[in-house]
Amino acid sequence: MIDLYTWTTPNGRKISILLEELGINYKVYAIDIGKGEQHRTEFLKISPNNKIPAIFDHDTGQSVMESGAILLYLAQKYQKFIPSDTKRRTEVLEWLMWQVAGFGPILGQGHHFSHYNAGISDYAAERFKKEAERLYAVLDKRLDSRDYICNDYSIVDMACWPWASRFEWHKIDITAFPNVFNWYKRVGKRDAVQKGYHIPNHMGQIPGL
Repeated sequence: MIDLYTWTTPNGRKISILLEELGINYKVYAIDIGKGEQHRTEFLKISPNNKIPAIFDHDTGQSVMESGAILLYLAQKYQKFIPSDTKRRTEVLEWLMWQVAGFGPILGQGHHFSHYNAGISDYAAERFKKEAERLYAVLDKRLDSRDYICNDYSIVDMACWPWASRFEWHKIDITAFPNVFNWYKRVGKRDAVQKGYHIPNHMGQIPGL
């Protein structure tokens, strides 16, 4: 049994999507970050960095924080959505690091300056929008002649898709990147993705689908 501590954010959705794809039993604990619940003492025992998502694995007695680490932990435990051979596995790790170090953080800054605090700094909003567009272009090129980022559907797609689903927040015209848009719709039609998107709360229609 896996305990999932999460909220309705792109990073949280990475893990709920993977858990749904794995088809395993898990229990959801909603951590309302708007109310500061991530700072509670009991949650800090699971996630010392006071960030969601985090998991606790009752099979091993191990807690894991940080979305990229959780994706790897679960994929390796269940031997799904990550290749076994070194070359293809390295490719998945390469693009997962691209997401956790660039695609996610940059789009998150775009949300901060263009969605939550629009007008507070035109310089910052423009800076992060341009970098977001560059990263979308990188992803668009990568998806040329590929259905998924690393050819086969993997944890990399699950890592990137929830961030792309907030294209409206970071002011990106996703249709300007046709390979990304087609990939976005392809992934978004998966049952597990649609279920995982609405954990822990139903959030209405998924943008762009």
